[in-house]
Amino acid sequence: MTDPTNRRRRSRLLTLGAVTGALALTAAGVGVAQAAATPPPLTFVAASTAVTAERYDYDGEIYLSLDLGLHVIAGKDPFEIWAKRAGYDKPITAERVVVQNGKKKKKVALPAGTVTDFYGLKDFTTISFTDESGARVAEYKTAFCGNSWGSARTRPDAPATNPYPTGCNGYNPFTLGAVWGVQAGWNAQVPDQPDYAPGKPSFDLAPGKYTATATVNPAYREMFGIPEGSATATVGVTVVNESAGGEAALAKARKAEPAAAPPAEGEHALHAGEGDASRQVSSYLPEFRAPAKRPATLKAVPSGGPKPDLKSLPAWGISLSDEGGKWYVNFGATVWNAGTSPLLVDGFRRTGTDLMDAYQYFFDAKGNQVGSKEAGTMEWDPREGHKHWHFTDFAQYNLLSSDQKLAVRSGKEAFCLANTDAVDYTIAGAKWRPENTSLETSCGADTVVAVREVLDIGNGDTYSQDRPGQSFEITDLPNGTYWIQVLANPEKKLAELSTTNNTALRQIILGGTPEARTLTVPPVHGLDG
Repeated sequence: MTDPTNRRRRSRLLTLGAVTGALALTAAGVGVAQAAATPPPLTFVAASTAVTAERYDYDGEIYLSLDLGLHVIAGKDPFEIWAKRAGYDKPITAERVVVQNGKKKKKVALPAGTVTDFYGLKDFTTISFTDESGARVAEYKTAFCGNSWGSARTRPDAPATNPYPTGCNGYNPFTLGAVWGVQAGWNAQVPDQPDYAPGKPSFDLAPGKYTATATVNPAYREMFGIPEGSATATVGVTVVNESAGGEAALAKARKAEPAAAPPAEGEHALHAGEGDASRQVSSYLPEFRAPAKRPATLKAVPSGGPKPDLKSLPAWGISLSDEGGKWYVNFGATVWNAGTSPLLVDGFRRTGTDLMDAYQYFFDAKGNQVGSKEAGTMEWDPREGHKHWHFTDFAQYNLLSSDQKLAVRSGKEAFCLANTDAVDYTIAGAKWRPENTSLETSCGADTVVAVREVLDIGNGDTYSQDRPGQSFEITDLPNGTYWIQVLANPEKKLAELSTTNNTALRQIILGGTPEARTLTVPPVHGLDG
């Protein structure tokens, strides 16, 4: 089956390519002027007055590489928003963190409806296009969160580092809390294409010349103190047909994608690819490097102090597929750390084998290591789409019958830990900018003798719908109601704050005939993920 979100990924990532060049113009053209006077809280700018948008035909589908170079620049204080929901049946509430008297921070509630999902501030920008005759050919609104892979300093007096996450992270339907921000004196890219909707074509403009007018909507201008003269940007756009054809055209269209770009909404490519020792975080960051040898003496697990707390989100992205006459239920599963300490597991290889002994480590409130325990094993997975070390005691996926008895167990039994999803960055100690965000950063190659895998506070590890061996075969199951169970720490080999919150259930209903099975997935408190 074709995943329509792949189209959104291509469309969104194509917008990121010209960020580096745009920022150079932003820094040169805006930074000097702002350094001379106190800047406004937020400024909206276009890095260039004219851009060329490349249009690609990929097997009859059109992709537009549009980058208008729109940016928001924070003033003397950071721009920071916290968004959170108390439960899936509760609305998302949002607060802005404001700095008072130069240092004291205060949270100010934003009006209800300002944030309705975890993609950002709703309808932040209106973007319209007119053709050479002046006729309007397109108009739409885009959200804005502030977290951006392309952020950079726009004035020399700005702080040297940016603490905020690199993406909005709204693609997991069961996200609980997010932090969005623009560092003082830094920029953030403003999305310039409409959201993709399943069943609808990607945004397109015919070859020709256009004028794009982008405006921050009045409610936000007033809310955030954006000067009226700094709330609109006009950019000339020339759309050209770049090429036609298959893979070569798409490869060229995607030539400017960042190497570590985040996944688009609904898609996870983070657990895809092969282990590569030269690309491991452990190869250049000491905190991700396992010790030279396993612990000689294990200290007792601390009775108190910080510990991880593993929680499961309901299964999501659930679909039905027919493969060679066999029926499968595919699903995405996320386990996240809601505790007070990272989950840190080191694996030490048994010489000459494809097996490692795993150890969990514990830390005090200052981050000092205070204990460790044996935590099962890690094993090398040689299959295509894996080729890395899997921790064998992290999670388990079960399909339960209507009375919640085991019907089918997933073949997915081992995991490479990576911080793929920002589940709740509003909890204390959440790590907003984790380094190990994909298997390429944390799961090792077959040539290593030790591996360190980490799941940080506030972050989740998602295995997406197409992982080998993950789906449930339901060919011979009768029609009826079933439950997908995502169970963290199934054998309780990991020490955590609580093991009473490790499971999540998601209802599904199987129907149809043996030749044409059907699947119904009821929402969770209105969430259809």
